[in-house]
Amino acid sequence: MVELKRELGVVQAMLLGLGAIIGTGVFVSIGIAASVTGPSVVLAVAVACVVAVCNGLSSAQLAASHPVSGGTYEYGYRWLNPLAGFTAGWMFLCAKSASAATAALGFSAYLLTFLGHGSSSLYVPVAATAVVLLTLLVLQGISRTSLVNSVIVAVTLSSLVLLILCGTPQTLEFEADHWRPFMNPADQLNPLAAFGQACALMFVAFTGYGRIATMGEEVRDPERTIPRAMILTLIVSSLLYMLVAVVAVGVVGVDGIAQQTLTGTAALFVVADAAGGSPVVFLLTCGAVSAMLGVLLNLLLGLSRVMLAMGRRQDLPRQLGKVSAAGGTPVAAVIAVAVIILVLVCTGDVGLTWSFSALTVLIYYSLTNLAALQLRAEQQLYPRFVSWLGLVLCLLLALHLDGQVWAAGGCCLAAGLVIRRVCNGAAVRKMAEQKTVEQDMAEQDSVESSGES
Repeated sequence: MVELKRELGVVQAMLLGLGAIIGTGVFVSIGIAASVTGPSVVLAVAVACVVAVCNGLSSAQLAASHPVSGGTYEYGYRWLNPLAGFTAGWMFLCAKSASAATAALGFSAYLLTFLGHGSSSLYVPVAATAVVLLTLLVLQGISRTSLVNSVIVAVTLSSLVLLILCGTPQTLEFEADHWRPFMNPADQLNPLAAFGQACALMFVAFTGYGRIATMGEEVRDPERTIPRAMILTLIVSSLLYMLVAVVAVGVVGVDGIAQQTLTGTAALFVVADAAGGSPVVFLLTCGAVSAMLGVLLNLLLGLSRVMLAMGRRQDLPRQLGKVSAAGGTPVAAVIAVAVIILVLVCTGDVGLTWSFSALTVLIYYSLTNLAALQLRAEQQLYPRFVSWLGLVLCLLLALHLDGQVWAAGGCCLAAGLVIRRVCNGAAVRKMAEQKTVEQDMAEQDSVESSGES
C-alpha cells in the first residue's frame, strides 16, 4: 500500500495549525460571543484557551503514539470502539465541509468588495474558482501546499498584529463604559448560561490545532514534532486571540462589536477603522482574505485525510482510501472533498451555524480525551488530569448549546450510520465473492491435480 510522505517539520506543522486556527473564526467569533455575554467575552476567550490546551495536549500524545492520518477517527477506533471512531470522523466531515464552503464564499465576498465589485452574482463563481485552484495545489503534494500556507499565515498574522498595535493606545485609556456591566447576557439569558454558551462559541475558533494530528502521517519524527508543534500553535494563537478580544472591547465596546456582527459585517473592521482609519482597514481586509484562503486550504487537507482514513477502513467507499504512487497524495479523497465543497458553494448559502460547529467539535474532542485516558502509562506525555479536565469542560460546554442543535447533530449522525452500513455491507459482499472465487480456483486446481495423477 502506498503511504503518505513524511515532509513536515515543527515549524511547518505549527504554521499549518495556525493557518487552520487564525482564520475566519477570529473575524466573526469574537463578535458573536460578545453579543451573547457582553465584555466577559474576554474571559470566555481565556476559558476557551484552557479547553483548547487540554484537548490539544490529549491530541498531541495520541498522535505521537499513533501518527497516522485521520485524527480522532483513528484514535476512537484504536482506543475506544468503531462506533466512537466513526462518530468522530463523520461529524468532522459534516461540519467542516460546510465550514470550507463558508470560507470560500467569505473569501469571494471580501475579495470582490476589496476590488470594488459589489455584484453578488460573482460570489459563487469566484468562490468555486478558489476551491478548484486550491484543490490543484493540494494535489501537488504536502511540500508545496505547506509553502503556500506559510505565506498565507504570514499575511494574516501581520494584519492582526498591526490591529493590536494600533488599538493598544486607546485600550490603555480604559473607557469604563466599554467594560460595564462585565456580564451582560443577551435575550434575558442567565448570566452564567450566557457565559457558558459564549465559551462554547469561542472554542470553535481554536479547533484548527487538530489539523496537526490529522496530518500525523506526513510529519517527520512525529513523537517529538507533533507535541512541540501543537504546543507552540496553542501558545501563539491563545495570546493573539486574547489580545484581539481585549483591543476589540477596549476600542469600540461590546455594543459596537455586536451590532456589526448582527448586520453581517466583520466586527474587527469596525475596530480597525476606529483604531487607525482606512490604512488599517485596508491591511486587515488583506488579512481577512488570506485568512479565509488559509481556512479553505487547511480544510481541504484535513477533510481529505479523514476521508482517506475512513476509506481505508471501508466506512466510506474504499476507493477513497488510496494514495497516489506518483505524488504521495490521496487523489480520490481530495477530489471527493472538493466536489462536496463545490456543491455547497454553488448553493450560494451555507446554513451551518456556529452553534452546530461548536457541538460537533465538542463531541470530537470529548472522544479525543476519552481515547487519551486509555493510553498506557509509558505512552502518556502529560498527567492524566489534563485529559479528564478537557473531557469535563467539553461536556459542560456542550450542555449549554441549544436543543435544536443537538437534534440536527443526531440527524447527521443517523445519516452517516446508514452510509457506513451500506459501505460495510458492500465490503463484506466483495470479500465473500473473493473468497468464493479463491475456493473455486482451489477446487479446480485440486481436480486438475487428481486428473494428472
